[in-house]
Amino acid sequence: MTLMLIITVTLFLSLAMMLAFRVQQRTRNAGWVDAVWTFALGLAGVTYALAASRHGAAPRAPLVGLLVAAWSLRLGLYIVGRTREGVEDSRYAQFRRDWGEAFDRRMFLFLQIQAAAAAFLALSMGLAASNPAPLGARDALAGMVLGASVIGAGLADAQLGRFRADPANRGRVCDRGLWARSRHPNYFFEWLGWCAYPLFAIAPVHPLGWLALSGPVCMYWLLVHVSGIPPLEAQMLRSRGDAYRAYQAATPAFFPSLFRKSR
Repeated sequence: MTLMLIITVTLFLSLAMMLAFRVQQRTRNAGWVDAVWTFALGLAGVTYALAASRHGAAPRAPLVGLLVAAWSLRLGLYIVGRTREGVEDSRYAQFRRDWGEAFDRRMFLFLQIQAAAAAFLALSMGLAASNPAPLGARDALAGMVLGASVIGAGLADAQLGRFRADPANRGRVCDRGLWARSRHPNYFFEWLGWCAYPLFAIAPVHPLGWLALSGPVCMYWLLVHVSGIPPLEAQMLRSRGDAYRAYQAATPAFFPSLFRKSR
């Protein structure tokens, strides 16, 4: 990865989130920004992989690019389908209420922070793709980790979708399947996928590969402490009250319990 490529990708991500800002202004549904962020980050990762493959000394670049594209398409299309239903994501709806007349100004800044986070995360993808070491068993493990991440997140989303589609579950808390083992299994599997990039990147001949560890560290921080669990759980407590408090007491927030039985 050259400095010019990093700057170009970073500027692209900033522009993508400016576009996302305009889309949410026109639609009055900020859920679209998550779809734009996901597709833009996926394109950034694929761009790094293509750049690495052109140099001819990065044998895992095509694999990394393919897996990044699979992750981005799966998650992005899921978010598009959810957002097209017309109901704004509860986190953004709460921002709209809390920020009032300052919503547009604060939302623009928030999305640029998301663009910066995406640029930082994309570097992990680029470092994974540019590792010049020969392919080996660790690459197979990394591919399985990322594949399990995509499948697990898709399963968690499907289970939640079926639960919400049943009128008998209106106002109830989903505590079935993977949701009986973690309050946020979709977030856990999303984070798990980022653990694959250090496995791809770290090698004695690739000293910068260790920097790919920043990917899972950053994603864990975002999901568990910033824009994932905290605002979502605050909304669930407002809407589900004691039922969600009981769920919190019985179910781990992030890392799944291996011993609690699924319902």
